[in-house]
Amino acid sequence: MRLRPLPAAVAALALAAVLLAAPPAQAGEDAVAEGCDPIDPAACLLPFPNDWFTVPADTPTGRRVALSPESTPHNALGKAIDPAAWNHADGFSPGSMILARVPGLDLTATGAAPVTDIGRSLARDAPIVLLDADTGRRHPYWAELDANATDPARQALIVRPAENLADGHRYVVALRNLKTADGSAIATGETFTRLTGRTLPKDDPLYDRQRALKPALRDLGSAGVGTRGLHLAWDFTVASTESTTGRLTHMRDEALAELDGGAPDFTVTSVVEHTPEQDPLIAREISGEMPVPNYLSRPGGPPGSTLRLDADGVPQRNPGDVVKARFLCVVPHAALKKPAQASLYGHGLLGRDTEVRAGNVKAMAAEHGFVFCATRWIGMADEDIPYVAGVFGDLSGFGAVPDRLQQGMLAFLYLGRALAHRDGLAADPAFHGDHDRPVIDLRKGVTFDGNSQGGIAGGALVAVSTDVRRGVLGVPGMNYSTLLNRSVDFQPFQQILNTAYPDKLDQQLVFALLQMLWDRGEANGYANHLTRDPLPGTPRHQVLMHVAFGDHQVATAAAEVEARTIGARLHTPALAPGRSLDVVPYWGLRPLPWWPYPGSAIVVWDSGAPAPPTTNTPPYAGEDSHEDPRADADARVQKAWFLKYGLVVDVCDGRPCTAVPVG
Repeated sequence: MRLRPLPAAVAALALAAVLLAAPPAQAGEDAVAEGCDPIDPAACLLPFPNDWFTVPADTPTGRRVALSPESTPHNALGKAIDPAAWNHADGFSPGSMILARVPGLDLTATGAAPVTDIGRSLARDAPIVLLDADTGRRHPYWAELDANATDPARQALIVRPAENLADGHRYVVALRNLKTADGSAIATGETFTRLTGRTLPKDDPLYDRQRALKPALRDLGSAGVGTRGLHLAWDFTVASTESTTGRLTHMRDEALAELDGGAPDFTVTSVVEHTPEQDPLIAREISGEMPVPNYLSRPGGPPGSTLRLDADGVPQRNPGDVVKARFLCVVPHAALKKPAQASLYGHGLLGRDTEVRAGNVKAMAAEHGFVFCATRWIGMADEDIPYVAGVFGDLSGFGAVPDRLQQGMLAFLYLGRALAHRDGLAADPAFHGDHDRPVIDLRKGVTFDGNSQGGIAGGALVAVSTDVRRGVLGVPGMNYSTLLNRSVDFQPFQQILNTAYPDKLDQQLVFALLQMLWDRGEANGYANHLTRDPLPGTPRHQVLMHVAFGDHQVATAAAEVEARTIGARLHTPALAPGRSLDVVPYWGLRPLPWWPYPGSAIVVWDSGAPAPPTTNTPPYAGEDSHEDPRADADARVQKAWFLKYGLVVDVCDGRPCTAVPVG
C-alpha cells in the first residue's frame, strides 16, 4: 500500500523540532575524538560495523556493543543519539550495511561488484573482500556509493551482503587496489599505513588499534589477501541468535505458557452480515478484542512505549496489565456451508487491520475458501504515525518502534492460537455457519498471508510462530537499511531526516544503527531461522515469496537477499529476455527442480514496470507494480495451493509469470 502523505500537523511538529537549529558543525578531518576509530576521522563510527566499538563480555559472542554518546551522529540541535538501546546487543546486524569513506573512489574503475553483478564479489582479485573469519569463506555482496550524497567528500561507500551473515560469526572487511575515475591508484592513508607497518611502541596513540587489527590481517593473509595495495581493513562480529531473537521468543514462550494449553480470551464486539447482493465475496465481518500480556513499559502499551527489561535485558511482563489487540475477520459465503482454511493476514506500511477488507484479500477468501483474520502491527501501524515521524527528528527514541513491533508480534501469535484452538474463535457463535457448524476448519491448521510491510514483518512472525507452518510473503523484502533509500514511501520521512540529520554520511550511519534494533521486529533478524535451523521450540516453516518486478515501494534487491538467505528456489524463467539488467539474473538462486515443489520458493511477477534503479534511490519511472501480484487471479491460485497443501505449483505454463497492471 502506498503510504499516504504525513498529516500536515504531524510533519510540521516533527520539522519544528529542528528547523530553527543551526547547521551542525563537522569535525575536522584530522580530529579523532575519544572512543572513535582513528582509521577514518571523517565520522566517529567509520568504518562500520566494527568490533572497535565492542568490549569483551559474558555473552554468546563474547562481545558487547559499547557505543558512547560522543560517537553517535548528532542532530541539528547538537543532540547525540543515546546508544543505551544499542549497547544491549552482543554484535551487529546479520544484514548490516558495511560503511566506509574513500574520497575519490570510482567503483567502476576499481572493478567492484555492483548490484547487477554480485558474482564478481567472489572473484579472487575482487577489490573488496568480505571474509567469514569463522569459516575462511568469502561472502557475496554488492558495493555502491551513496547516490544521495551532495558532497563527494562526505559520500559513503556502502557494501551490502547479498545473503545475510551468519549469526555470531566474525567477519573481516578488506578494501584494496582502489582507483579514481581516471584509473589512478588511491593512496592508503597515513594512519592505516602506520597500523600495518612496524610494531608501534606502547606509548603510541595507535598502539591499541594496531593490536586490535592484527587478527583481521592474519585472517586476511590466510585467505590470500596480503597488505600490498590494502587501503583499509577491519573486523566485526554479528549478533548472536539469542541477542536478536531472544526477546520475542521469551515473550512468546512465557505468554503462551500462561494459556496452559488453552485458547486466549477474546470478546466479539461486532458482527456485520452481508447478503450476496450486498457483497458477493464476504458473508460476515467479525470484529473483536483480545487481551495480550503487556511487556511494554506503559499501561496499555501506547506509541512510544518500550519493553520492560530486567538487568539482563530480558523482557518482563507489566504486572497485571494487557494490551487490547483489536482483530477483524472476514468470512466468505461458502464458509457458511463448508468450513474454510484459517489464515492470519498482515497489513501494509503504517496501516491497520481493516486492510483485511481489501478487494484482493476478499477475493482470495471467496475464491479459495479462507477465513482471514487480522490485527495491527503496532509499532508500525496507523496509530504510530505521529511517533514514527517525530522520532526521525531525534533517533534516541527509535527503540520504541521495534519494541512495539515485538508486542504486535505477540498479538499475532495469540490470534493465531485463537484460530487454531478448538476452544478459540471457532467455538464462538459468531464463527458458526449453517447447522451451527464452525466456519473454520480446525483440521487444516493456520497459515499466514501478508503484503508489503505485512510481507516484511511477516517473515519474522512466521519464523517464531508455533501454530503457523506456511506463509505467503507478498511483495516482501527485509532490512530497512536497504529498503528506506530505495522506497517512494520513505520520502515524507526523508524530509524530516534531511532537516534533523542533514549530513548524508551521518544518514547512512543512522540507517545502519537503526537496523540493529529493527532486526528484532522484522524478517532481517529472523531470516537465518525462517526455513532452516528453526529457533528453539519452533517447528520448520515454508514460505512462498511473491515479488513485483520494478516495485516502487519495496526494493526487489532486498527480496532477493531474503530468498538467498532462506534457501528459496526460483521459478524460472523468472523474467522475459532483456527485462533484467543483471549480468546473471537472480544470481545465487537455484531454480525450482520440479513441479509441484514441496518447499520454499520465490516467484517474480512482471506487470511491465521498468527495471528498478541500480542505485540506492527510489524508482519513479512508469507505473508502480506493488499491488499487481496480489490482484492477479493466477497468483492467488498459486498462493492457495501453497497455503493449503504446501506445494508450489506452476500457474504460468513454464513461462515467466506476468500480471495485469492494477493501474
